[in-house]
Amino acid sequence: MARAPGAPGPFVYACSVAVAIFVLIPLVIPIWMSISDTAFVTFPPRGFTLRWYTKILNEPEFVASFRFSVLLAVAVAALALIIGTPAAIALVRYSFHGRAAIQAFVLSPLIFPMLVSGIALLRLFTSLGTHDAAIKLLLGHTVVAVPYVVRTVSASLSLLDPRIEEAARTLGASRLATFWLIVRPQIVPGIVAGGLFAFVTSFDNYPISMWLADAVSVPLPMTVFVLIQRFFDPGIAAICTLMMLFSFVLVFAIEKATGLKRAMSM
Repeated sequence: MARAPGAPGPFVYACSVAVAIFVLIPLVIPIWMSISDTAFVTFPPRGFTLRWYTKILNEPEFVASFRFSVLLAVAVAALALIIGTPAAIALVRYSFHGRAAIQAFVLSPLIFPMLVSGIALLRLFTSLGTHDAAIKLLLGHTVVAVPYVVRTVSASLSLLDPRIEEAARTLGASRLATFWLIVRPQIVPGIVAGGLFAFVTSFDNYPISMWLADAVSVPLPMTVFVLIQRFFDPGIAAICTLMMLFSFVLVFAIEKATGLKRAMSM
């Protein structure tokens, strides 16, 4: 059967498969290592056992840091949405002096290395005399998460015809009613995608957590680093596998609930 005009050819498909394999192989290796029956990490793994998962799930240090990271990531995602959604609307829908400079400032955390951002945030909080690590982590993670919300919500807004909003205002709807009844339902995929990016950015963030955490407020990436320093056994690979599984389940659930695929295609 003849190939349709504009359809990708065999070379494109082959390159896509090669890239997918190249990206997925590093993810498969820790999963494979996590079922090794040896007391230390070997490659290729030997034997088969699930005892490392049992060990990790019964490790109080892992459970406490996992719970803290989830709660922190949820709070960061909520705060990033509260800040980023109005910011995206202002940057897309309104023209004002200095808009380009403000947009560059809001998106600047995407440009600077997170390690540099972490040092800058540590210096800022030290000068302010802030000693609560949980608050510092919340604010620090939010700073680097807000740009993701701004980008995804801006993409959704750019696909929305402004004349629909103008028609609603002409018919007597207030700005709040126009946003809630007209704009919000159409930008939900962008909001959900931004919230997901913010959650993941916080959940697996190490460079900023390294500078802002303390002995009480310890995110999961910090716990993994400490455990690796102690003894690098297959339990570390089990933690990585559980983190990947958690992220996959989260994305799958949101996709089924809100249609994330549409937001990602914007």
